[in-house]
Amino acid sequence: MSKARSFEEAMGRLEEVVTSLEAGELPLDAALTRYEEGVGLVRTCREALDAAELRVRRLVESGLAEPATGDVE
Repeated sequence: MSKARSFEEAMGRLEEVVTSLEAGELPLDAALTRYEEGVGLVRTCREALDAAELRVRRLVESGLAEPATGDVE
């Protein structure tokens, strides 16, 4: 992946990759290349989610956001 993608872009492309692999119509070399792309996209998404989680934790720890407590109705 040559340019940075947003989380949403990476997820959208990952869904396309998975769909094409599940179709089972790609030749082996193309399927392997697509799989490698998917692994990279998963890594990109995981890093974005980890960064978002860290930001939320920092906000909660700094007292700027309070975690939800009690029953949700």
